[in-house]
Amino acid sequence: MHIHFLDPYHDGRSLIHHLDARIKLLLALAFILASALTPAGAWPIYLILLALLLAVEVLSEEPIGFYLKRSLLALPFVLAALPVIFTLPGQTLFSISLGNTQIQASLPGLVRFLSVLFKSWISVQMAVVLTTTTPFPDLLLGLRALRMPRLLVAVIGLMWRYLFVLADEVLRLSRARAARSGVSDDAGQKSGGGLIWRARVTGGMVGNLFLRSFERSDRIYVAMLSRGYDGEVRSLPHPKTPAGAWLLLAIGLLLLTVITWIGRLGWA
Repeated sequence: MHIHFLDPYHDGRSLIHHLDARIKLLLALAFILASALTPAGAWPIYLILLALLLAVEVLSEEPIGFYLKRSLLALPFVLAALPVIFTLPGQTLFSISLGNTQIQASLPGLVRFLSVLFKSWISVQMAVVLTTTTPFPDLLLGLRALRMPRLLVAVIGLMWRYLFVLADEVLRLSRARAARSGVSDDAGQKSGGGLIWRARVTGGMVGNLFLRSFERSDRIYVAMLSRGYDGEVRSLPHPKTPAGAWLLLAIGLLLLTVITWIGRLGWA
């Protein structure tokens, strides 16, 4: 298997790496919830949350630039909130004429959009920190310890495990396609055809991948049944969490609660 770049985990020896997965998961979810509950335009509260996030990133001993690049994944989804600038009433910043229609951008809409952008950005960064410093099997154990339905945890675990298998299958199909499209290196020659040809070939590869995945899933399920699978994936018990980790969880939850309360009280 040649796929390794899909795994976000980076091995390390920092305090964040060694912290219990359940504690990290709870604190990350609490941070994202606190960010979501903070009212729009509460910029001082946003700066406090950003400072907490940067402190965690520094303690993880991973390059901050790595987290910044990964967090850019949220930008395309945030664009869905762009119409808010033109739909909320308030002080007009500028207007755009589209034929007989006037579209006005308001200050409250801009504040709301920038707030959504910032909150999404720091939330994705916190999720990136969590997945970077926690092996995926530990995350699954943490989800089970937090009483998430075991079937859902099993589905997530199998999906993650065979994502790498499917990605490796895609590489093999692409390599086979490139081998069948090979031409000489003479000037003016190129492999493949036009856009329609490439779309047809890509569609064939997708169909081939679907059939192979379906057949593989059937074989895997039969193999699991033959080994006694009864709908539940069993694992070793989670190690005992030290008292210091629970104290850190209590302090973190209290701090995030106070920050959220101040934000909602001051910018309600």
